[in-house]
Order: sequence, then C-alpha cells, then structure tokens
Amino acid sequence: MRKPILIANWKMNGSLQSNQALMVRLLPRLRLFRKTMDLAVCPPFPYLFQVRDLLGYTGIMLGAQNASSYVSGAYTGEVSATMLQEMGCRYVLVGHSERRALYGETSQDVSAKFRSVLGLGLIPVLCVGETLEERENNQTRTVIEQQIQAVIDEVGLASLARGVVAYEPVWAIGTGETATPEQVSLVHQDIRQFVARCAPEASGDISQELRVIYGGSVKPGNAFELFSLPDVDGGLIGGASLHADDFGTIAGALAEASGVLTGECETE
Repeated sequence: MRKPILIANWKMNGSLQSNQALMVRLLPRLRLFRKTMDLAVCPPFPYLFQVRDLLGYTGIMLGAQNASSYVSGAYTGEVSATMLQEMGCRYVLVGHSERRALYGETSQDVSAKFRSVLGLGLIPVLCVGETLEERENNQTRTVIEQQIQAVIDEVGLASLARGVVAYEPVWAIGTGETATPEQVSLVHQDIRQFVARCAPEASGDISQELRVIYGGSVKPGNAFELFSLPDVDGGLIGGASLHADDFGTIAGALAEASGVLTGECETE
C-alpha cells in the first residue's frame, strides 16, 4: 500500500514572526497524523533554518521549493541539492508550474534537477501539468507524458518511482478553480498507466509503487472528495498551507480518505 503524503508549499510567503505563529498552531494538529502519512513543509530558502528548528523531532519533514542541477560553482542565486541535504531537507520540489511558466524551466532542466536531488538521497517531487490552452486543445495527456518521459530518459524508470509525481493543472493553481474529481481521477489514472506502459515486462509494475499526488487549489471543502479517488495518494498544498486550521483539516481529510485515522494523543 502506498503511504499517503501531504506537502505544504509556502511559495514566496512568510516572515520570521508569521512562520513561528503558524507552526505553533499547526504542529500539534499534524502530530496526530505523523505515523500514518508522510508530512513535509517547504518554506522559502531564507526560512529553512527556522522551520527546521521548529519541526525539531516531530517526524514532520523539511522540504525545499527548488534546487539547482549543479553541485557548486559560479551560479549566482542558485541553491544546490548538497546544500539542501546539509540543511536537513528530505523533499525537494522540481518543475513546479510557476518555475516552468515564470522562469522558463524546460523538461530537460527539470530532469537534471530530479537527477541532482535523487543523487543526494533526497526525494524529488516532480510537478507536472497542463495549461488551460493545452487542456482545451486536448493535449493534457501528451503534455504530461512528455514531462514524465523526460525524467525517465534522464534517470530511468526505477529512479522515477523513488520520487513523487504531483499533478498540478496550471489553470487551477492560485485561480480559485479546481479540477473536478472526474478530471483529476482521469489524469492520475493516465499517469499510472503511462508509467506501466514504460516498464519492461520483466521489471514488474512500478506504476503501483509510484505515489501520485494532486496539487490544484485543494481546500478543506474539497480535500476529502479529491483524496478519496483511488489513484490520488495525497496533496501538494499551496495557499491553504499558510493557514493552520485549513492545512490541519486537509491533513485530517487525507487521513480519513486513506483509512488511516488515528486516535493517538500526544502531549510532547
């Protein structure tokens, strides 16, 4: 059984004061689920130290929003996977739609970052998804398959399965729009079927090991329905992760939908 996973992506938000307040409210709620799902928080780079210390020994993991494909060198403004590993990061987002759209990252760039992150023993979260124009032109499947194929070409199919794939329809991020459960289900099924088709017959069905999560304006009101879909293994949460009550409710929805609700009570 694939373990559920929930990742908070703060994007370019936060301050020392607001981060402290958010985590003080959030951590007691997340501790209830830490043994039944993987949980990670991805703050902006300047706050990695602070959030790492706030997470402490809770079992909730630290993540980063991006990483360079280079190990070191004259790449002003870049942050390497080696640095993130030293900081204590466990997860790293690669290829987020905002990186692709606003900063021109190609699938080849993203694949190189995936390799770099994986090579340090960290878990890359490969973000894939289509724009509204691509969806309207019936290109969703083609676009996503090309984005995944680029990573398979770079690192191989088995290495892809060591990461996480996050489907984030670009047209449903930060817009208030949300893909319907039917749309989400179809794309997640397509992703798993595509990976299955890529596997040599002798290697087994790696597609059933791969965690595929959803990241398109997930909110407390729609989280349970989305997470109840059979091929959805969790969520990559943007705006709602900046609100302790909302993110805590979403974590509870994932636990309930996954059948891993716990009654444990912790006082630490």
